[in-house]
Amino acid sequence: MTVRTATIAKAALLLLILASLSLPAWSQSCALCYTQAAGAGQRMIQALKSGILVLIFPPMGICIALMVMSYKKRNQFGPQDGRGRKPHRGSELGW
Repeated sequence: MTVRTATIAKAALLLLILASLSLPAWSQSCALCYTQAAGAGQRMIQALKSGILVLIFPPMGICIALMVMSYKKRNQFGPQDGRGRKPHRGSELGW
């Protein structure tokens, strides 16, 4: 595989990924959903806004808590002074 062919393949893959990621964004402009939300009363609109917050903040809080816990526990096992560790030679996969 030549360098040019590899570059074209990478560009095509990136374009495919970007195109597939944009599909969920386009589905957010559903006309039925928009008219239902616009025609709802004030209590329904407030409930929808509250529901969005409930669906965003707890998972985000859980992810942040897991990241903080894993960061604090990162050196719990193994030697602290670096003895016995292999020297870093790049990836062990051979890349």
